[in-house]
Parts: sequence; C-alpha cells; structure tokens
Amino acid sequence: MSITIDLTGWVVLVTGGARGVGAGIVDAFVAAGAVVETCGRTEPDPKAPGLASPSVHFSRLDVRDDEQVRGWVADVVGRRGRIDAAVNNAGGSPFGRFESGSARYQRAITELNFLSAAHVVSAVHPVMMGQEQGGSIVNITSISARRPSPGTAVYGAAKAALENLTGSLAVEWAPQIRVNAVSCGLVATEGAADHYGDAESYARVAATIPRGKLADPREIGDAVVMLASPLSSHITGAVLDVDGGGEWPAFLAHTPNAALLNLTEPEGAH
Repeated sequence: MSITIDLTGWVVLVTGGARGVGAGIVDAFVAAGAVVETCGRTEPDPKAPGLASPSVHFSRLDVRDDEQVRGWVADVVGRRGRIDAAVNNAGGSPFGRFESGSARYQRAITELNFLSAAHVVSAVHPVMMGQEQGGSIVNITSISARRPSPGTAVYGAAKAALENLTGSLAVEWAPQIRVNAVSCGLVATEGAADHYGDAESYARVAATIPRGKLADPREIGDAVVMLASPLSSHITGAVLDVDGGGEWPAFLAHTPNAALLNLTEPEGAH
C-alpha cells in the first residue's frame, strides 16, 4: 500500500503565489489535485508556469490591506463554497542597515511579513470553523526568525512574531483548525543569484548548507502540502524546518577539527 497525498476537491489559498517560493507552493498543491486561489499586488504574466493551469485563479490585491483580504476571502467562498487550506507566503525584505530604515519602512516590512498573515487567518477563521472538516493554515517563516538577521532585522523580527502567532492560534483554534509553519532556509528563487552576487559567490553560499545546495521552491511546496494534508492530522503548532540541514557553525572553520569534519570555510567567506 503506497502513501499518496490526494487533495482533489480542496480549495487552497496561497498569498504571493505568482513567483519564487509561492510558485513552488502553488505547483505542489496543483500536483496534488487542489484548486488554488492565489493573489499579489502586480498582475503576473498569465502564461507564467503554474498560473496557466485551469486549477489556478489569480486575484490582484494587497494583502497588507485587511479590507481587501476580507473581500478576497468572501469572493473565493462565493465562487468555491469552501476553503480547506490557507498558506501565508507573501513576504520579503530588501537588505539594509536597521538604523537607515525609516519608521514608514519598518511599518511596511512588518505589515507584509506579519500583519498580512494575521489578516488572512482572521478572514478564513469563520469559514473554516463553519466547515465540518475544519481547515489547515500554514505560515511561511524563515530561519531569520530564530537566528540573528543582520541587514534584515525587522524582517527577522516579523517572522519570529509569525511563528509565535502560529503556536498561539494552534491552541486557540484547535481542534477545528490546524495551524503550522514552514521555516525556509535559503531558496533558489529567480532573484537568488543576483542577491548573493555572481556565480562564484552563489556557490560559496550553497557550500555553507550541509546538503550542499539551496532549496528548490518546489521542495518548499512539497513540505507545505504534506503539512496541510490529512497525513499531518495530528500536527499543529509546529514549525517545520526545510533548510537542507541549516548552516554549519562558522567558528568550526577556525579550529583544528575543520578538516576532520570537512567544514573548511568557503574561500572568501567570513
């Protein structure tokens, strides 16, 4: 007997699903048979991989706006009749020193990476509570939530808040709604190479990951589908690390054990 994940008939919300990690999540749910409702502030190319599927519907809205989010959820329920899972993927942050960011900038990063998720879960709560099958929520967080995040300090703090919210709502809304999170490590999105520099720099970054590579967005998506699905029926309040083993401790590269552990620091890294 094989184990499969069949989400045929499911209606799934995925914020920010037009590209990057979000696109990988959308693809994984579609592969499992679900209908996916996704959204973003910018209208994507309708021929973009994944979005061209008849199982995917895109809505243009700003998830930082609570009224727009509630309107989106109401529209989906009006058309689909249900919402089985919601994935809060929208997020991100440019790189910059904390003291250089204005109050407006700090507010925008917090709204995108924390409050947007709060808006979505608040909107889907009455829908899922009213369904016999309940519902499942998965929040996309980051390794930055639990380790220093220099250059993206507000982003890291917002993701830490989202992980705390995950645990709190898992208790408040049990047993009807399961609430979990997937903590992403470094992911090979469209902009990853530019973010990390040239090809040589990209390779050095990948070498710091025990698995030796950045995650493919679909690998994140597969983990999200598993966590949202009935296979994880007794998992709630959890944060699943999908990071290829994390990042090896940099201090080991400067000890006599570096060669023994094959943890020689990539040239130029510091």
